[in-house]
Amino acid sequence: MRKNLLAAGLSAIVCFAALHAFAKTPATPKPGNGTIVIVFKDGHRQSFNLADIERVEFPTAATGTTAAGESLLPPRFLGRWRVGDGNGGIFYITLQENGDAMRSLGDVHGHWVYVDGEARITWDDGAQDALRKAGSGYEKRAFGAGKLFTDTPDNVTNAQNLTPHPI
Repeated sequence: MRKNLLAAGLSAIVCFAALHAFAKTPATPKPGNGTIVIVFKDGHRQSFNLADIERVEFPTAATGTTAAGESLLPPRFLGRWRVGDGNGGIFYITLQENGDAMRSLGDVHGHWVYVDGEARITWDDGAQDALRKAGSGYEKRAFGAGKLFTDTPDNVTNAQNLTPHPI
């Protein structure tokens, strides 16, 4: 009886060791120069070529998300922007970390959020502007009161961040 228990115990240990060896996450080859490996909570790994990455953003309390799932305040949109008014003139838009926005044209206050790669500003007078990356620069799209950000903009002008906040 003792021999049977000892044999059963040894068999169980060998089986568990074999199962453990097969259950481990497969080894990922060491990354070469210019790659980053992200290890997820479930243990799987994913490699990325650094040449394909423009930037890495780590959200904080100030750059979290709204209840609607909109991401707030990515650093590249913070600061004072010089934008066109659609008639050949310029004005300034200031985007703050707390989501507030100010427009020098009419000295109007607003609120902004980051949605689908652009800063969407809703002004207290009902107008809306969107700042987005366009090629190597940025552009401002203006939408009159009552329009949606998905409508055709009233005008599209260049935009330049005068106080960029790099990561």
